[in-house]
Amino acid sequence: MAASGAQTGLWAGSDSTSEAESLILVDEADREVGHMSKALCHEGQGVLHRAFSLLIFNDRGELLLQRRSAAKRLWPHYWSNSCCSHPRRAESMEAAIHRRLNEELGLACPLHFLFKFRYQAQFGSVGAEHELCSVFIGRSSGRVQVDRNEISGWRWVSPEGLAAQMRGGGAECFTPWFTIEWERIWRDHQVALHALQLRRAGP
Repeated sequence: MAASGAQTGLWAGSDSTSEAESLILVDEADREVGHMSKALCHEGQGVLHRAFSLLIFNDRGELLLQRRSAAKRLWPHYWSNSCCSHPRRAESMEAAIHRRLNEELGLACPLHFLFKFRYQAQFGSVGAEHELCSVFIGRSSGRVQVDRNEISGWRWVSPEGLAAQMRGGGAECFTPWFTIEWERIWRDHQVALHALQLRRAGP
């Protein structure tokens, strides 16, 4: 599934310092087939690599959204899910999701796997995402402390409010991977969202 966007920010700042990180290349069955730098993974139409998306809810059932910083190479200034990134070379998915949750948001909580999906999204001539993305949800009552190099803004939104915004033509302000995964969550996983609210929140 593809999406397109226009360049609205400069590729600069801290995001560029991580471009040399070695990511995990995979096939359609999520079998590891090699490694490549983050920069090369996102060039052209992208090279399929392993990734994850985290959706964090608070005690009121609201979802934490982040606005990507101007330093992002792809989709700067767009709103997206709570946190998304990639496992590094030789790093397990379990280690990666908790590491990144703490690095970007200063949070720690149990994370529950929902589903995995493949997508390709083109950001004009700048580059693309081509990922096999695992989606996790979690609940936290902790204080959000964002990494300002990665995140320019954040807000809490009710699932119903977000669904209405998506239906009302507001999807263009969100990253393509988030619109794909939220549509599937809202359609197929509302039971999991309800069960999450019955669990004890993490710190």
